[in-house]
Amino acid sequence: MHDLALYRKYRPKSFKEVVGQDHIVKVLESSVETNKVSHAYLFVGSRGTGKTSVARIFAKDIGVSENDLYEIDAASNRGIEDIRTLRDGARVLPFDSKYKVYIIDEVHMLSKDAWGALLKTLEEPPKHVIFILATTEIHKVPETIISRCQVFTFRKASDLASRNMVLEVAKKEGFELDAGSAELIAILGDGSFRDALGTLQKILNFSKTKKVKREDVEKITGAPKTVLVNDFISAIAEKNLENGILTIRKAAAESLDMKLYSKLIIEKFRMAVILKYAPKLEKEMMGDLGEEDLEFLKDLVKDDHEGLLRSKALSILLEAYSDIDRAFVSELPLELALVKIISKDKEVV
Repeated sequence: MHDLALYRKYRPKSFKEVVGQDHIVKVLESSVETNKVSHAYLFVGSRGTGKTSVARIFAKDIGVSENDLYEIDAASNRGIEDIRTLRDGARVLPFDSKYKVYIIDEVHMLSKDAWGALLKTLEEPPKHVIFILATTEIHKVPETIISRCQVFTFRKASDLASRNMVLEVAKKEGFELDAGSAELIAILGDGSFRDALGTLQKILNFSKTKKVKREDVEKITGAPKTVLVNDFISAIAEKNLENGILTIRKAAAESLDMKLYSKLIIEKFRMAVILKYAPKLEKEMMGDLGEEDLEFLKDLVKDDHEGLLRSKALSILLEAYSDIDRAFVSELPLELALVKIISKDKEVV
């Protein structure tokens, strides 16, 4: 068992270790080098993209000690009295640093009165205080607050970046992931490094061997099995509507997350389309997919005499993915997509 959460153990300690946020790192590094530091920053981005880690690194690089660094969770400290206490504390000079830094996470959770109190502080901030506000929901942050901050938007982690990270961390922990398992963990992370590492930790804790395969990840996380993904794509390639519908019903019977199931289908279908139109990328794809998956895709491409592996079909699948959230029957969008793709009506296909 791993006592310390992996996302804490391997959170970046310097700007060099930050992944996928080069556009932010360059600006902040320049601010440190030129000593041009703003009194307020707003970090915007989905969960697990590194907002708090970057804030801590920035504070450290401008010479702020742990004694003068304050992290506040606005979800549990959201009232006006909490902000008044913060404001009173901000007036006090730093303990042993040039600046005091307040990192306020989930800042969009503040109450209306709390926003008003914070605004007064941002309008007339003490020279020794820097505020770093972090949010996943910028639309809930008042414009008066946004206008007084330097705003940085954090990008979601790419599947490639997440996959490379979990491979590296697993190796450091003494485990070996195959390409398929690393790919699935990255997809399950859904753009969040923290969530990807959380999934990895669960797998490492419950894995019976030091070598982790995709089937192990599927079993431990409850993710859709590869065979269900492959059978759906095969049904498209073979224009076998009945098999495709039966596959969707099997997935529904296993109470799978249809959105995740659709995403895995789209990821693999995309790879098939790429392999069909850019076969020179085969070697590069081997590192992403693993030998078995690659052979499956090569066979699909070779047997695609009907020309169903095309961008139009991919667009239809993407549309189905978007429709799942508002469908009262979660498998319905996939069923409709299957009919559209396999339909003999060329205008639909």
